[in-house]
Amino acid sequence: MNSSLETRLEALAQRYDEVLALLADPAVIGDAERFRKLSQEYAELNDVVALYREYRRAADERRAAEALLHDPDSELRAMAAEEVARTKAQLERIERELERHLLPKDPDDERNVFLEIRAGTGGEESALFAAELLRMYLRFVERQRWSGEIVSASESDLGGYKEVIVRIVGEGAWSKLKFESGGHRVQRVPETEAQGRIHTSACTVAVLPEADAINEVVLNPAELRIDTFRASGAGGQHVNKTESAIRVTHLPTG
Repeated sequence: MNSSLETRLEALAQRYDEVLALLADPAVIGDAERFRKLSQEYAELNDVVALYREYRRAADERRAAEALLHDPDSELRAMAAEEVARTKAQLERIERELERHLLPKDPDDERNVFLEIRAGTGGEESALFAAELLRMYLRFVERQRWSGEIVSASESDLGGYKEVIVRIVGEGAWSKLKFESGGHRVQRVPETEAQGRIHTSACTVAVLPEADAINEVVLNPAELRIDTFRASGAGGQHVNKTESAIRVTHLPTG
């Protein structure tokens, strides 16, 4: 492991111990918002620090085994060589995992999500397919120990869904579901088919991260440019007389 990576990991381990101590502080426990943020930071650090400490133990075991490679006892040397090979493979595996954990994260990864399933081509069969997709996602939510709540639904005549929106609450929901957006299709003999013909049905799935609460969004009016426009061309009693379009530009981001 290179020195810069080890220095970074050592700093994370120290911060982990600090957070652990703060979470046991009665003053922090009494501050709900601070306790929530520290708990989230603890959860983010827990896996990487556990891996780093496992790496340190394996490195110590390897150094101890290497010290025995020149022992007069041939049987002990053979056992030491096996231990060196084992710990070398273990260290390489842990280092790869540590590098993966330290990759930059999407800041929205821990957000809850809204998942929308909309029936597409295929009529009633498409609505039934949408219902099956909903059951699949809700089952996945259960296995992740998250919670899912239907916030909007438009049912079809046969028990399917023309459109359904689910709010999913759970740790890392956006990180695991953000790539689900897109089209899904199925080719099969549907329940609505009387002559046994194969139909193709499609649904679309959209996944959006839950936005911040309104009171957490700070919008400075001085950073906004507001332009108004009038229609052009001949005809219509309001043309060229009233502002019928407005464009608001956030100057820092464009």
